[in-house]
Amino acid sequence: MSARAIFKGVLRLADEKVPVKLYSAVTDRTVRFRLLHRRDKAPVEQILVNPESGKIVAYKEAQRAWANDEGDMVLLRKDELDNLKPQKSRDLTVQCFLPAGALDHRRYDRPYYLGPDDGGDAAWRALAAALARSGREGLVSWVMRDKHYLGALRLHQSVPMLVTLRYSEEIISQDALTPPIGRALDARELKMAAQLMDMLAAPFDPAQYQDDYRESVLAMLRRKAGGGRARKSMPAQRRRSETDLAQALQASLEGARRHG
Repeated sequence: MSARAIFKGVLRLADEKVPVKLYSAVTDRTVRFRLLHRRDKAPVEQILVNPESGKIVAYKEAQRAWANDEGDMVLLRKDELDNLKPQKSRDLTVQCFLPAGALDHRRYDRPYYLGPDDGGDAAWRALAAALARSGREGLVSWVMRDKHYLGALRLHQSVPMLVTLRYSEEIISQDALTPPIGRALDARELKMAAQLMDMLAAPFDPAQYQDDYRESVLAMLRRKAGGGRARKSMPAQRRRSETDLAQALQASLEGARRHG
């Protein structure tokens, strides 16, 4: 792999050891801006200010605190938090193997490619082959950058991957949602909805989809950098109401048939 490894460790499966490297499988493509002083266009910086005195507070003079439910501030020292950090380790421990689909999709967070470390090519290939034959996902725990992670070990196009998992307390249950109130759909609407889904069925081609807003921002910035002017975006479409659901489904079906 030509990418730069962000972590080197040893994947442990009982008594077996596989030297591995972790590579980011995604990247942040957010367009970032600088804040400038409107008057002289000099870059400005964020500072800490005491709201009571209005005086600037140096970062080394700031102290962390936690507000409890009663609004009381619990003061913390840096060493108190440092003492709670997990012990550094290069071990990625496989806790167990799960059937495919056992993990709720809401738990998946950030993906990493798992590549072989120096001298571990044979063990890495054996791991990839074992994952392919089993069709299972491994549950792996490890410590990286002073944080404990839980991840899913799985295969993607013959390459092992680790996908970090969210913990249960991070997941919001669907029971927190209020069920929608409205009339039940009649048979005609259900049939048209099913027909529309059948007509729109297609394989997923990721090349057809992109972040249109990001591309528009970059195009506008390039025009401005070249002496051009920014253009206004198109107005948002009106949201359809429940009363014209049948008409909307019928129009969608007719449009899909015309372009089919």
